[in-house]
Amino acid sequence: MPVSATVDPDPIAGAEPQDGTEVIVTGTRATGITAAESATPIKVLGEEALSHVGQPNLNQVLTQLVPSFVAQAFGGDTANLTLSARLRGLSPNHALVLVNGKRRHGTSNLAVLGGPFQGAATADLDLISPSSIKRIEVLEDGAAAQYGSDAIAGVINIILKDDSEGGDGYVTAGRNYDVGGDTLAGTLHLATKLGDNGFLNVTGFHRFHDFTQIGGLDRRVTDSNGNLLTATSNPALSAVQRQLFPLIDKFPYVNRINGDAQSSLTNLQYNSSYDFGSVEVYSFGTYSKRIASAYQNVRVPTRVSRTVAGVTTYFDPEGDNPANGFSPRQKIREDDMAFTGGVRGDAGGFHYDLSTTFGQDKALVYTIDSANASLYADTGFTPTSFYNGLFKSTEFTVNADVRREIEAGLATPITLAFGAEYRRNLYEIGSGDPGSIYKEGGQSYPGFRPSDAGVHARTGTSLYVDVAANPVEALKVDVAGRYEHYSDFGSRFIYKGTGRYDVSDAFAVRGTISTGFRAPTLAESFYSATNVSPTAAFVQLPANSAAAKLIGFQNLKPEKSTNYSLGTVIRPTPALTITLDAYQVRIRDRILGTGSIFGSGGAVNFPVVTQAIIANGNVLDPTVSQTGINIFTNGADTRTRGVDLVATYTTDFGDYGRANWTISGNYNETKLTRLIAAPSSLTDPTTGQATPLFNAGAQSNIETASPRVKVITSVLYSIEKFSATLRGTVYGKTSAQLSPDGGVFYEQAIGTTFIGDIELNYDITPDLSLALGANNVFNKRPPTVPLVPGTTNQTLVNGGNVLDAPLTFSPYGINGGYYYARLNINF
Repeated sequence: MPVSATVDPDPIAGAEPQDGTEVIVTGTRATGITAAESATPIKVLGEEALSHVGQPNLNQVLTQLVPSFVAQAFGGDTANLTLSARLRGLSPNHALVLVNGKRRHGTSNLAVLGGPFQGAATADLDLISPSSIKRIEVLEDGAAAQYGSDAIAGVINIILKDDSEGGDGYVTAGRNYDVGGDTLAGTLHLATKLGDNGFLNVTGFHRFHDFTQIGGLDRRVTDSNGNLLTATSNPALSAVQRQLFPLIDKFPYVNRINGDAQSSLTNLQYNSSYDFGSVEVYSFGTYSKRIASAYQNVRVPTRVSRTVAGVTTYFDPEGDNPANGFSPRQKIREDDMAFTGGVRGDAGGFHYDLSTTFGQDKALVYTIDSANASLYADTGFTPTSFYNGLFKSTEFTVNADVRREIEAGLATPITLAFGAEYRRNLYEIGSGDPGSIYKEGGQSYPGFRPSDAGVHARTGTSLYVDVAANPVEALKVDVAGRYEHYSDFGSRFIYKGTGRYDVSDAFAVRGTISTGFRAPTLAESFYSATNVSPTAAFVQLPANSAAAKLIGFQNLKPEKSTNYSLGTVIRPTPALTITLDAYQVRIRDRILGTGSIFGSGGAVNFPVVTQAIIANGNVLDPTVSQTGINIFTNGADTRTRGVDLVATYTTDFGDYGRANWTISGNYNETKLTRLIAAPSSLTDPTTGQATPLFNAGAQSNIETASPRVKVITSVLYSIEKFSATLRGTVYGKTSAQLSPDGGVFYEQAIGTTFIGDIELNYDITPDLSLALGANNVFNKRPPTVPLVPGTTNQTLVNGGNVLDAPLTFSPYGINGGYYYARLNINF
């Protein structure tokens, strides 16, 4: 049931402490259920908790408050411009994001490159301002039968503020300790009445975040001490490189690929409602504008050259000194919008909610400060900026939800809910300008070719029924079933059964069994592009393309899941609440990105891969030493097991203040239980054996690249005008298998790490306060990528170029500490 000012009977649900007394609207169709009474595990994060995080970014808010939530620290290529997150160690696509109970559309910018967040195309949480939020309800349980596919790992329901007067806002400034990342942000939230029975809330937010740079020594031209390589240490390094490369800006830290993107983000949001008596009309929506760019690998001086009449000339797009080398950047101009409108009311004993939602994300993609080497070699001219094309994702949804309470002589009335949904999705790739697609295109990111471009559509319809009842006072039962039909792969029926038994006022047991499925996103099915580095070019082959079938891959089909959970709720005193829930999630035919499949330059190469690249219409840089493909496929079955623990306690010290204590933790382990065999065309010609479709690196992305253990302890202490928030987070060990050529793999580990946060607040006046704080106060950073053991040619185990690059799968980020100041106002 959607939340509204007229439905939610708890006007202070967002206030601290979050002790289980908050009325929830997620995970059940029944009304008046509190978090402590819920039959499913649910976390409620109120305004007070959301306001003491520091970094003005909803991904970071949830990372610091929810143990099973892990945000992406760094993304390859355009994924660095729209970072993602995941719940319970599963794919970001397995968590459904709702706003006021309505489905939020996904981003158009697919996370393509390998890693634990590969394939992410879910809702971009950064486009929702924390200052517009009343509370967040995080349902950590399978809920596909209740809300539709995408809810395998759980649901994040963002409840917007619904005040009828007043407002609040803040300005904040911060930076990372010594790697840049200056951040300036401000927000203003205003609320007003609409007539006698309505409200309007409007929130504006703007944030500027500058580049960070972590490392930058480039193995092609410098040693680990930052000295330029000589002809002796690297005979392949030309005289012109040794002479001119030191002239590049910031030498020797010339390679700026490892670090945050620079971004400018503006969010506008509203939430409104008017009650006419028997009918309530409501609407809410968002508009966001993001302009962001991220550095790519530096190009050395000889990267773009042209020989005329025996004289070699070099192109310098940055215009500082001839042939110094250059640092291309990927850039997006993104417009995102969402609008929901609906009516709800009561008729003949039925409560109804009829709504429609439209969401669209459009990203124009550019490469700047770059050059097209072939175009320059052929014509003597190349642009310095390229329009690569666009991504656009559109979702249109219509919902009809009906609920009725039926007296049947049980402890409480039976809640019968049923409804229907229609959804249409569109995904579009637009081609780039001529310079971006001439032969291999611009350095670092070629444009989308006409063969990449296209518009793809899908429609889906669903029907659901949900019955909740208390047969006796101590027993809650909730059963839901859902039938869904998709235009491109047929129909599915899924179900969910939940129960809770209160042994006493202080102790209860609860459990759930559910099935679900996830349709492949249109981006996973049809995304096509070329991903390049100075030494490699790999095509992301569309999974549903004819070129993929040339190798032997078939169209993507839905994932199927089965969830089990069993837990307990303990409340020995009114001030102490403990919940402990164990769970298992099995996913069959899980959609994964393969490891790199080489056409040339790998430990094993396949001619059919090169044939598929040509058939798909891609043209690769002729100077690179490695080529190949990556592709999404229904590649494996997985099993995820874990335990969630939450304990909250409140201490009242009387004249000496009040403290709210919380400890929450998550243990999570994912195992690959089945891997599909590679197509017969990918048989190793030297051994005659099938090459693994998912190499050790791809497998480690699933099994070990997220921490199995994450524990958060926090205390909010307040006394008169002063308050302090102390938070400590322990991240367990993470590891990944890295390889320079897909042959030998090397395990790289990030050990167990403690991250400390602190924030101090002082109320200057009742409506004005000042906060000073630091996230990761001890400036912890992950280890750097090492060289291949026993080699002297500076080959890094990940095949990269940056000698002092961090391990980017770090669960706590790569930038170290962030310190900040914030001025808050209420009126």
